[in-house]
Amino acid sequence: MKTLSRIFTVALSLATVTVASAQQPELDFFRTNDKAGLNVFETPKAPAKAFEGLKVRMGGDFALQIQGLSQENTNNDFLDLEKNLNLPTANLNIDVQLDKGVRMHLRTYLSARHHNESWVKGGYMQIDDLSFISEGFLDNVMQYTTFRAGMDEVNFGDTHFRRTDNGRAIYNPFVGNFIMDSFTTEPFLDATFQYNGILAVLGVSNGKLNQSTVAAATDDAYTLSYFGKLGYDKQINEDLRVRVTGSIYTNSGTSTGGYLYAGDRAGDRYYNIAITTTEAGAGTTATSAFRNARWNPNFKEITALQFAGFIKWRGLESFTVFDLASNAKDATSNPDGSYTQIGEELLYRLGAKENFYVGGRFNKVSGKDSGSAAEKNITRINIGGGWFMTNNVVTKIEYVNQTWDGAGFASSKWEGAKFNGFMIEAAISF
Repeated sequence: MKTLSRIFTVALSLATVTVASAQQPELDFFRTNDKAGLNVFETPKAPAKAFEGLKVRMGGDFALQIQGLSQENTNNDFLDLEKNLNLPTANLNIDVQLDKGVRMHLRTYLSARHHNESWVKGGYMQIDDLSFISEGFLDNVMQYTTFRAGMDEVNFGDTHFRRTDNGRAIYNPFVGNFIMDSFTTEPFLDATFQYNGILAVLGVSNGKLNQSTVAAATDDAYTLSYFGKLGYDKQINEDLRVRVTGSIYTNSGTSTGGYLYAGDRAGDRYYNIAITTTEAGAGTTATSAFRNARWNPNFKEITALQFAGFIKWRGLESFTVFDLASNAKDATSNPDGSYTQIGEELLYRLGAKENFYVGGRFNKVSGKDSGSAAEKNITRINIGGGWFMTNNVVTKIEYVNQTWDGAGFASSKWEGAKFNGFMIEAAISF
C-alpha cells in the first residue's frame, strides 16, 4: 500500500503541473483540445469569420498511467505483473488557420508505446468556405458542407471521437478504448453535410496504412475503401441532446481494408497483457505485443458497420455502440468470418461545471474467424470515475476486468485468459 500511495502521489503531482503558454488563437470549425471538446463529434457548421491573417495554434497532449493489473490463463504461463508506472505518452499538435474557413491539422506522436521515437501520426486540410476562390463562392452549399483531405483517421463510426489517441486521453472517460477499436489512418477524401441536425458523410480512402508505389501482384490486391455515415444530432432543449448514427466501411481488396481494427500504431492502454514466458524469452515485449488487450478480426475483404447512440440529459450521459465486421460478399479466401461488438457507457457528471464524473462501461466482442466455426468471446467491464482539475487536466481511476472464452481459444494461450485490477491515469491536453 505504501508503494501504491507513493505512485499515486507522483501521478497527482504531474497532473497538477500548469502549462504556461501564450493565449491560443481561436480557429474556425475547430474542436478545442480541452474539456470544452467533450462530446464534440464532427466540427459544427457556423458562419466563417473574416480572415485576419495566418493563425498557428500549438498544442500538446500528455498521459501517464499507474497500472496495477494481474493476469492468468489455463496454461499458467503469462508474465507476472507488478504495480508500476507505464511509459508516458505525448503528442505535439499543430493547427493552422490558412484562410477564411480553411484549416490544417497535424499531429506528431512524440512518445508512443509502439515507437519511442517521434513520428507523424497524420494530418489533413479542412475546408468549410470557398471564399479563397472568390468571395461568396458557393456560400449556399458551403454553409452546410465540409470537405477534408489528408492522411489521417477516417470518419467511420463515432467511437474514434471519444477514444484515447496516444497522449490525448482527455475525451475518454476511461483508460482503455473499445476492444474492437475502429481506428485507422489512411489517405482519404471526405465530404460532410450538416443541416438542422441531419448529418451525412461520404468518403474514400486507398485502404492502406503503410503506403507504397510498388504495383500489386494481382489486380484485386489493392482496391479503394469507401465509407459513409448517416445520422441525426440535435440539442432538443436545454437539458436533452440526442445523437444517432449509422456508418459503413467496405473494401474488396485482398491486401487492403485490413487496418480498420488494427490501424492504431500507438497501441492499447493496458501494458504487458497476454505475453507468455516463452514469448518473452524469444524477445516478445510490451512494444512488440502492443495490441494484445484488443481484438482485430483481420478481414482484408471487409464490410464493417457501426451504429452509435449518444444521449445526454443534464448530467446523465449514455453512449451505445454496435459493430458488425464480416468478410465482403465476394471474399475469395476463407469466407464467412464475422464479429460483432456491443458497448455501453453510462456516466453521471456531477457539479455545476460537471468537473467530476462516475460511471461504467460494458464491452463484448463475439464471433468467428474466417473458415472457422469455433466461437470466440471477449468481455470487458470498466468501472471508475474522474476529476477535471482544470479544463486542461483530468485524472481518472478505474477497475477493469477482461476475459477471453469460447471454443475458438481452446489449446491457445488465450484459453482461460483474463486480467483485472486498477488503472490510474493523469492526462493534460491544451
